[in-house]
Amino acid sequence: MERAWIGSTAVAAVIGAVAGAAVTAGSGPGALVAGILGGGVLLGAVEAVARRRQRPDEVPPLWSRIATSAALAAPLGWLLGTFGLGPLLVGLVSGAIAGLLGIRPQKVLLGPVVGLVVGWVAADYPAALVAAFAVGGFRVMSAAIFRTPQVDLLAYEVDAASLPFVVPLPARTGYVGTGYVRDLAEVLGGEYTADAADVGIVASLDELAGPDFDPSAVDPRIREFYQHTTRFTLDIVPRWRLWVRPGYLLYRTFVARPLGQANVPMNQRETQRGVRSRIDTIAHAPDGVIAVRGWIRSFVDTDEPIYVGVYTTYRHDGRGYVSVGFPLPQANFTATLRPVARPDGGLTLTSSGGGHPGHYLSFVDADSGRLTTLAVAGFAERLDVFVEAEGMKAEHAFALFGLPFLVLHYRMHRK
Repeated sequence: MERAWIGSTAVAAVIGAVAGAAVTAGSGPGALVAGILGGGVLLGAVEAVARRRQRPDEVPPLWSRIATSAALAAPLGWLLGTFGLGPLLVGLVSGAIAGLLGIRPQKVLLGPVVGLVVGWVAADYPAALVAAFAVGGFRVMSAAIFRTPQVDLLAYEVDAASLPFVVPLPARTGYVGTGYVRDLAEVLGGEYTADAADVGIVASLDELAGPDFDPSAVDPRIREFYQHTTRFTLDIVPRWRLWVRPGYLLYRTFVARPLGQANVPMNQRETQRGVRSRIDTIAHAPDGVIAVRGWIRSFVDTDEPIYVGVYTTYRHDGRGYVSVGFPLPQANFTATLRPVARPDGGLTLTSSGGGHPGHYLSFVDADSGRLTTLAVAGFAERLDVFVEAEGMKAEHAFALFGLPFLVLHYRMHRK
């Protein structure tokens, strides 16, 4: 712990020194040296105090994170200034970047506004200070306006058994891909079956029984779909909101495709390439009980992965839950959903309701398997499966900080 404290303080001192150099650049050798020393000492001291006050399983205090963000912005401002950008543009660019990193759509809009105001007010200051003020001001305003945290440190290096709502299965390489379950079988052991016949994403809906859900009231066709998913084909029509499309295109190009995970089609034309759906399993020997169910969807023509999800169920306090783990490099993003009965015999799975349901990003220690887990409060989803005259359908809706951004419309057909 002491070594980590010293290391983080040293890193902060370097960041502060670079920020000080950016602020005093062009002011003469004496001012430059003073800026480097002053910036290093100041931010190093901030980090040292913050780490000393930090409690176990907590992130560093907000004020120290704001100070570090502002210091990191100073070199960016200096660089923009060397390209001839004036204070308004420096503030705009710095605020816009800070807003984008905030992820929350409202923050994306707030960032450029704060940056422009700072650029106008601080027009006589060096570009490095304008950028630092823009980012620092944005962080302060965001903290004041948006009180609900985007993420919350839930657990730090704990045993997986203490977090039953997290699927503790990471990818052990930088690419997930359609061969993930096969590779996982080599690590876990057990009998691997590719494209298993007549299996479902859950063993039985009865495992989900609870106060809000009576499995016996579910339409038999929906029960069959969940317990024998491979008997069905799925047609999918994605409906993205306009505001999220530019950001998703960037994410898809630079993150999802290189990662081989969470590569949702952009439109119906893409789905017309054909979507292959299969479930790969890992079973315990010698009883043959399925321990891992990996639902894998990919494009038929290239086998390019759309997503790879490991489906599990568990019970807690008399309720059943579905947890879907999406493996990432040495991490996992888990959606834990609460079952709710629909009046029409359908089934709703929702991340709302408090308690265990929600979304969790877990980093898995490669040696010990212990988890450091963040609760992602701003992400929400709801999956409704129901039967109409035309057949079985589903609507899978997603929202980010209360703003809907995607609905996936499904039609299920028996093979």
